[in-house]
Amino acid sequence: MTSDEIRESYLSFFERQGHKRLQSASLVPASYDPSVLLTTAGMHPLKPYFQGLETPPAARLTSCQKCFRTPDIDVVGTTTRHLTFFEMLGNFSMGDYFKQGAAEFAWDMSLNGFGFDPEKIWVTVFEGDEELGLGLDEEAVEAWLAIGVPRERIVPCPRSENFWQAGETGPCGPCSELYYDRGLEWGTEDDLPGGENERFLEYWNLVFMQYNQDPVNTLTPLPKKNIDTGLGLNRMALIQQGVDSVFDTDQFVPLMQLGQSLTASGKHDDRALRILADHTRGMTFLIADGVVPSNEDRGYVLRRLMRRAIAQGHRLGFEGEFLTKYVDVVQETMGAAYPELGRERDTILRWAQAEEQGFGRTLETGLIMLEDLLGRGEVSGEDAFKLHDTFGFPIDLTTEIAGEREVPVDIAGYDALMEEQRLRSSAGAGGQERVGARQEVIRQLSEEPTDFTGYEHLEERTTVAGVLEQGGRTFVKLAASPFYAQGGGQVSDEGVILSADGEPRATVSEVLRAGEDQAIALEGVGDGLKAGDTVLARVDRPARTATQANHTATHLLHAALRQTLGTHVRQAGSYVGPDKLRFDFTHGTRLSPEELREVEDQVNAWVLQNDPVRPITTTLDEARELGAMALFGEKYGDVVRMVQIGGGEYSRELCGGTHVRATAEIGVFKIVSEGSSASNVRRIEAVTGPEAVTLLRSHDALIREAAGELRTSPEQVPAKVADLQRALKDAQKAAQSGGGANGAVDVAALANAAEVVEGVKVLTSRVEVGDARALLDATDRVKNAIGDAAIVLGAVTDGKVALVASVAQPLVERGLKAGDLVKVAAEVVGGGGGGRPTLAQAGGRDPEKLDDALAAAAERIRSVLA
Repeated sequence: MTSDEIRESYLSFFERQGHKRLQSASLVPASYDPSVLLTTAGMHPLKPYFQGLETPPAARLTSCQKCFRTPDIDVVGTTTRHLTFFEMLGNFSMGDYFKQGAAEFAWDMSLNGFGFDPEKIWVTVFEGDEELGLGLDEEAVEAWLAIGVPRERIVPCPRSENFWQAGETGPCGPCSELYYDRGLEWGTEDDLPGGENERFLEYWNLVFMQYNQDPVNTLTPLPKKNIDTGLGLNRMALIQQGVDSVFDTDQFVPLMQLGQSLTASGKHDDRALRILADHTRGMTFLIADGVVPSNEDRGYVLRRLMRRAIAQGHRLGFEGEFLTKYVDVVQETMGAAYPELGRERDTILRWAQAEEQGFGRTLETGLIMLEDLLGRGEVSGEDAFKLHDTFGFPIDLTTEIAGEREVPVDIAGYDALMEEQRLRSSAGAGGQERVGARQEVIRQLSEEPTDFTGYEHLEERTTVAGVLEQGGRTFVKLAASPFYAQGGGQVSDEGVILSADGEPRATVSEVLRAGEDQAIALEGVGDGLKAGDTVLARVDRPARTATQANHTATHLLHAALRQTLGTHVRQAGSYVGPDKLRFDFTHGTRLSPEELREVEDQVNAWVLQNDPVRPITTTLDEARELGAMALFGEKYGDVVRMVQIGGGEYSRELCGGTHVRATAEIGVFKIVSEGSSASNVRRIEAVTGPEAVTLLRSHDALIREAAGELRTSPEQVPAKVADLQRALKDAQKAAQSGGGANGAVDVAALANAAEVVEGVKVLTSRVEVGDARALLDATDRVKNAIGDAAIVLGAVTDGKVALVASVAQPLVERGLKAGDLVKVAAEVVGGGGGGRPTLAQAGGRDPEKLDDALAAAAERIRSVLA
């Protein structure tokens, strides 16, 4: 069976057994699950159903889910089965069938779907655990015996192997796993399933979710028993195709062959070829699902994946750029099952090419630094980690080159620092705890979900469904509510709760969301509210109106950016409130003034058209066919709300937020700032309506005030400022006695040239000094003149670039580090360097790019302080 046949055979089988087939969710987890960076299991997108937050579309479900496991990145290539990206087939029961049904389905599919000899199938069951107060899972044993599995092929295994739990507390239950016996040529008579051997290959895990664990090791039965199973498609392909490794299966053979064809001089390295095949596959799917290379969170995972692949290609002697060739093969082999690979092809190729070109320069810098370290006779764990983490130089390459020179590398020290890094970069549990707290509040108030009526009107006569006092706050649940609960970047509504006769009772301070349900946090509760009271819920109209204008403007901004910059632009986060809008989007470079003007003009042109804004309820498939934009990481049901502007020619987005009725209600759109949010992610902040008018008036006032101080007209202010800048530069040059003595820098002029960014003094400037020592001295004297500040000075000496960065300790505590600043600047001038968080130096080979380097450092300062 091919991989495509395995996938379709499995899903079709369960459809015939009454299961609803679901499309794979994104690799970027939905907003309700902030506990993981990437989707790691088939059940992750279904957690709201298992937790009772949402009603499942059917009691029986089946899917083939895209998954990604970050812990296996370093293991890939060293084994026959480990992958980062993989497909997980699963069937799920929400309170319908349980152990007997799950076992029967698995047995039927194994024999009649996959054609297995029943004598080759073994199963494991939970042997029990004293801490949990559970004995052998007799129910599972009986289920398998009833099917006809001999007792000697039912193997009990401990909690570590056969008890599933998502965390220390929460839904959990015993497992039963199916193993395929590959025969004695793969092991011995004494081997058993669940042990460390190659004879028995696990291919299907059945999770019997029947308990809730809270506190730890205390179990209570769940009101509904659920089934969650997982069958690895790639592992099944290994069995079905009779090969020894997943890298010999049909999805991987074309990728392995591509690597062999690109390898110089017939060099053969299975590990390198496997890493390239796996990592380029994972890279392609991550970018298709909206992830872009960066130094944070899932973007860091993607960048690490891509750079490991690039390094392996260089090791094998690949000539020219090659990542895009791998992208083509992944699309050819998997595009039929995953059409997003075709839809996002241009975006995937763009980021693959950009990262490969950028990392080529990084490799060169890393090799220069490594050469210096090798000369010392040892590479410490700290140095190896710095090469990897700061400069993106892979540890594989460090150890390989060091090994050729017989120089030891402190791998233990490196591993310890990497573990600290993993702990820092892993998704924190805080978000999950907050989500759980909201869910619990809403659940305690009432099991019946609130009917949200805020799309239609801003006032609702309704009934209090529940009241809860918790943590010094009062929460109520309304039978029907006009208040929008925070979600999709839009803030929650403000407003008041009135008595039936119109007397004020409480102020709404926050609206909590859990799935499609909500609860309201109150302030100023007078004589108290109680369940059954009739009240009048009233939304703050001016705040909602301003928020709606900003939300529709966000959709227009998204469309204008894609039109101006390209279709690689995707939303990467947003804030929509009554005061402003903030929009993060994927793009690798700063927008030029011309591009910003074009975007702003386009949005205002659409505003002036007064195009209607229509929310349309439709199917997810139809919305996709119409080209509707979806927010990566959001979960959408079969029926979705699509917001269409005009006839949909330029903007259709899946969105649950509130919007204006026509674009002219936005009034005016004004971009306030554009900057970096993260690597390859830009951020625009803008205002609309009255806020925009206020901003424009304040700018007018500032220009008039500046004109008055300069004794010129408002129109002549730029020319007058340019004259002053020229005069300042002339004064600086005149202050250089001989062009390089340590005392020649005009410290006062430099101090006066410092800007204030987010309340912080910032100076990035070129100076004329004779050598690097003089530059360090100048930096020290400027620092004393300015006080607490972020300073980056650069100079050209003897045809080379020297850079010094100084950062005051209070700014280091805000995340600004001198070493990071010189690194950013040095990369532009083709060099490197480092130092302490408060003081660092660097050098470079390209003097013509000094001004660009200083601009890059200034941009990094602004992005950190923002």
